[in-house]
Amino acid sequence: MPAASAWGIVEQAAGAILGIAILLDVFLTVLYARAGTGIFSYFIAKTIANLFRLTARNFDKRRGTILSYSGPLTLVSIVGFWSILLAVAAAMIIHPDLGTSVTSSSMPDDRDFITALFAGGNSLSIVGTGDFTPQTTPFKLFYFYNSLVGTAVISLTLTYLMQVYNALQRRNSLALHVHQLTGETADAAQMIAMLGPSGKFDSGNSDLSSLANSMTQAKESHHFYPVLFYFRFRESLYSVSQFALVSLDACTLIRSALDETEYGWLKRSAPVDQLYRSAKMLTKMLTENFVKGNEQSKPEPPDQKTVELWHKRFLEAVRTIDAAGIKTQKDESAMRQYIEIRTDWQHLISTLGPAAALASEEIDPKAS
Repeated sequence: MPAASAWGIVEQAAGAILGIAILLDVFLTVLYARAGTGIFSYFIAKTIANLFRLTARNFDKRRGTILSYSGPLTLVSIVGFWSILLAVAAAMIIHPDLGTSVTSSSMPDDRDFITALFAGGNSLSIVGTGDFTPQTTPFKLFYFYNSLVGTAVISLTLTYLMQVYNALQRRNSLALHVHQLTGETADAAQMIAMLGPSGKFDSGNSDLSSLANSMTQAKESHHFYPVLFYFRFRESLYSVSQFALVSLDACTLIRSALDETEYGWLKRSAPVDQLYRSAKMLTKMLTENFVKGNEQSKPEPPDQKTVELWHKRFLEAVRTIDAAGIKTQKDESAMRQYIEIRTDWQHLISTLGPAAALASEEIDPKAS
């Protein structure tokens, strides 16, 4: 193999570094699968989401429709980015030796970078068949390596896409489950009333257990596939902010508003605790990883206006629960407990909602 020029050596070294960085990004995104990791994919997703939010501001009536394309386009962009830059990296390695160590019978005199890019894509089996042939042992090994890389990346990408959409379907099922348990009102008090008709929570406790397990799966799905965060549907009922808020509010009301003597067992039951913890962990993880600079390490005490609003919310919820034949406690101690527990998680919902371009009234119809 002829000695490459100094510039050629630099170009090949840069190509090797770029290729390794892309493969590391694929590894961190697809195989390591943890929120907050990734070299390029995280910034691509965040940039696309910000562009969609800025664009949607100018289309008030079609805002939800425009934002609903953010998730799919983010996935396509990440996969396209990987494919293109892997081909570019291969082209940077081939380019200095094109026409000597890598030749083509149909294009013997073409040595420009576009030709090298075509040859690089061909070596990865991205572009398709071609007549570029490695002539030296190092480039024969390089082509062999690239064929393995191309096959592996394509296989991993297809698997990743299927897993993301499976996880998205499970998340939407959970959101719809919560919405239906509220009688399609997004009211946690109505959810409690439906879970314990005439004060009987025998079957309702099983429903809470199922809901808690689904919430735990949703938390881990977002941990494994962070790109799920960018899937935002037109209907607010499918948002993490809304189904997490309803679940957290329901657990808060169960612990504070239900009669201790009659329902102490339910207040301290594993399903209620699991549902509360998993919903809070989900919102906290998303806030810490996707709302950089806006997360709060500790909840701040609510102001007087918020306290009054929560007082009103508590009393309305108690009336709804009472009407279902469920014994409640509505004294000052119960009300203070409601405010104390809600303070523990409300800041997470308030931060997460705007990050998904959702107004407070879209997430919580009881916000005003």
